[in-house]
Amino acid sequence: MAALAARENAYVPYSKFKVGASLMTAAGKIYSGCNVENASYGLCNCAERTEVFKAISDGEREFKALLVVAETPEPTALCGACRQVIAEFNIPEIIMCNLNGKIKVVKLAELLPYAFSGKDINNTGDC
Repeated sequence: MAALAARENAYVPYSKFKVGASLMTAAGKIYSGCNVENASYGLCNCAERTEVFKAISDGEREFKALLVVAETPEPTALCGACRQVIAEFNIPEIIMCNLNGKIKVVKLAELLPYAFSGKDINNTGDC
């Protein structure tokens, strides 16, 4: 699994919390990523965003699913920033896993109901 292999490359000298993720494009190509920490915590990047940004930088724009895996008691959840990035690129299915084989599959609307989107920015109506 690409996410497990990517997890091994995680740069986590502070938290020691390795996360791996993989992303499948509409054409079936797989991108993977890991989390990268920084002494200035605000500059850290999650595995999920790493892989999405890699795919976007390669010109990909259509996706089937994203998978994330970490060593957690239950399938690992995604942070709010990652959820917003997933919503931006309309990734329809999210697969959350742990190292013990537990899996939870959700749709984008379940993961981030009422997501902020470009439609919100272009809305010229009053509140």
